[in-house]
Amino acid sequence: MKEGLKFVFKTKELLGAISLDLFAVLFGGAVAMVPVYARDILKVGAQGFGILNGAADFGAICIVILLTLFPLRKKQGRTLMFAVAAFGTCIIVFALSKLFWLSFIALLVAGMVDGISVVIRGTITQLKTPDNMRGRVMSVNSMFINSSNELGQFESGAAAKIMGTIPSVVFGGCMTLLVVITTWFKAPTLRKMEY
Repeated sequence: MKEGLKFVFKTKELLGAISLDLFAVLFGGAVAMVPVYARDILKVGAQGFGILNGAADFGAICIVILLTLFPLRKKQGRTLMFAVAAFGTCIIVFALSKLFWLSFIALLVAGMVDGISVVIRGTITQLKTPDNMRGRVMSVNSMFINSSNELGQFESGAAAKIMGTIPSVVFGGCMTLLVVITTWFKAPTLRKMEY
């Protein structure tokens, strides 16, 4: 694990891609708030909750199929940044929406752009890691990504308790955008990366 962490911290593109996804998921965990939105804000009941809950997953499935048929050919680093920024924007739109269809579209698009970032990050991880380090680096990547999902849900619940539901989700979207802006300037090699 130590060798994997050392390699990730030494490889700027890899560190930038993993950090970007880690903090976006940590702060942009609006999916944890979907039950509250369905019940208290949108008032759409169990059926509406099911539709909202599946929106991001449906969007991700659609985009992964599309990227399989039409892979990204250039400016993948820049595309990754824009995808994560779009994710943060979708979270803000979802947070402020009082309309079911707008909330559904925001979560659908959030799933699509998240799918784009997952594909690019996964490809960067594979391409920037030598064969003899791949298992260790993939373990570090998996550790960060898997823990960020659970921590993101915890952060969403804690922030909602402190700030209220809508402000906490807006805060998460804004923090995601701030992470993208910071990464844009701090990791120029990731921004300019093409594979």
